[in-house]
Amino acid sequence: MDAKGRLEGKVAIVTASTQGIGFAIAQRLGLEGAAVVVSSRKQKNVDEAVEMLRSKGIEAMGVVCHVSNPQHRKDLIEKTVQKYGHIDIVVSNAAANPTVENILDTKEPVLDKLWEINVKSSILILQDASSYLRKGSSIILISSIAGYLPQASMAMYGVTKTALFGLTKALAAEMSPDTRVNCIAPGFVPTHFADFLTKNAAIRKTIEDQTLLKRLGTTEDMASAAAFLASDDSSYITGETLVVAGGMPSRL
Repeated sequence: MDAKGRLEGKVAIVTASTQGIGFAIAQRLGLEGAAVVVSSRKQKNVDEAVEMLRSKGIEAMGVVCHVSNPQHRKDLIEKTVQKYGHIDIVVSNAAANPTVENILDTKEPVLDKLWEINVKSSILILQDASSYLRKGSSIILISSIAGYLPQASMAMYGVTKTALFGLTKALAAEMSPDTRVNCIAPGFVPTHFADFLTKNAAIRKTIEDQTLLKRLGTTEDMASAAAFLASDDSSYITGETLVVAGGMPSRL
């Protein structure tokens, strides 16, 4: 079956979506028929992303949104609703990893930033969006394989990603039966965000060896999972985390 059209008539917001996994998800949802709203912190990046999507025939608009800024979050939701009237899909993808320190050496402002961007912003965006979500809507939180096993160089980041597994369960219960809430835990994907891991040949090889498929993930791998969870093909799935990590060890 041609996947095109699975999301026809749907409106999707994807945060942190002008590059990497976020952009790939926005593009895939758009190619499957959704109108997509992309966002990130810089106007230039937003404009470029919208242009790229439109050049592929995708209905797209962009809004500058730093997810920890209340006015930006409000704008993102309001501009979407002004243009499209409602929201069907929200993909919460924004994340920060400002530190490689041990948890016990991490300064409080850094802990606050990690918590605020990686966990709290998902909640606050959904608070703003919830009254505009249609019956049958789908929320997707982007976590990480690091949420199952937080590793030394990204331990606190991993812990915030663990929190998203719990948030997925709690929101799925709270937003049922009209809205489904699921989570994707990507493995290692070479993007600007993961540069420090995937550009180093030795580290890259170690990661590849930890996967059963002996390769890193691609942004398209994550986008296909998101399109599935956004569509009615997953209409009986809620409160779940889909691990897309090439068979890397997962589960708590």
